Amino acid sequence: MSDSLVIIPTYNEKENIEKIIRKVFSLDYAFEVLIIDDGSPDGTAGIVKDLQLEFPTQLHIEERSGKLGLGTAYIHGFKWALARNYEYIFEMDADFSHNPKDLIKLLGACLPAGQAGVSGADVSIGSRYVKGVNVVNWPMGRVLMSYFASMYVRIITRINIQDATAGFKCYRRIVLETIPMHKIKFVGYAFQIEMKFTAIKYGFNVVEVPIIFTDRTEGTSKMSTRIFREAFLGVIQMKVNSWFRNYSR
Repeated sequence: MSDSLVIIPTYNEKENIEKIIRKVFSLDYAFEVLIIDDGSPDGTAGIVKDLQLEFPTQLHIEERSGKLGLGTAYIHGFKWALARNYEYIFEMDADFSHNPKDLIKLLGACLPAGQAGVSGADVSIGSRYVKGVNVVNWPMGRVLMSYFASMYVRIITRINIQDATAGFKCYRRIVLETIPMHKIKFVGYAFQIEMKFTAIKYGFNVVEVPIIFTDRTEGTSKMSTRIFREAFLGVIQMKVNSWFRNYSR
C-alpha cells in the first residue's frame, strides 16, 4: 500500500479520466488514486471500473448518487483516506489543468524537513501566482478574475497565500485529522479557500509551490456564477465566523 493518495472528483470526464489515471501511475512514485464520481451520465465511472482490472490495488472509486458539490466530494475522499493508512493526501482535477508530474513537487514540499532539502510543510499548494502569473489558455478576463479573487481573499482574511482558490494540494494526514470536517461549510471553490484558511488558523505550515496551470482542452468546465458568488460572499462570512471559533489543537 502506498503512503500517498490522489483524490480526483469527477463529473462527466470520460475524455480525460483514463489518460489522467495512467499518467499518475506512470510517475516515479507509487501513488494510489481515488475517484469520487458524482453519478456521471457519460460513463466515467464505468471507465474507471474497467481500469481497476488493470490496477486492482492502486485504483479506487467511490460513486455518489448525484452532483453534490466539489467540497463534499473531497470531504468524502478525506474520510475515506483517513480510514486507511495514507500519510499524504492530494487534491487534483481530472482535466489536466493540473500536471500530474507536479504531484512529485507537492509531495517533496511535505516530506519531513531535511529530506533532500525540502521544507517539511503540512500543506503544499500548487500555486499559479507565487511567481508571476503562470496560466495557459485562459482568456484574460478569467485570469484577472482569479488573480484579483486571491487578492480579495488576502485582504479579507489576512492570510498570506497568493493563490487562495487553488485546488491542487497535498495535505499531511495530521491536517485532515485536526480540521473538523463537519464545520467546513462551502461546497464550491469557496471550499478551497476555507480549507487553506482553516489549516492556517490551526497553526499548520502552508507553503506554495509554483506550477503552470493549463486550462482543459477536453470536457466541460464546471465553473458557474453561483460558485463564484459563493466564494465572494463566503469569504466574509468565513472571516466573521472565525472570530467565534477555537482553533487550539
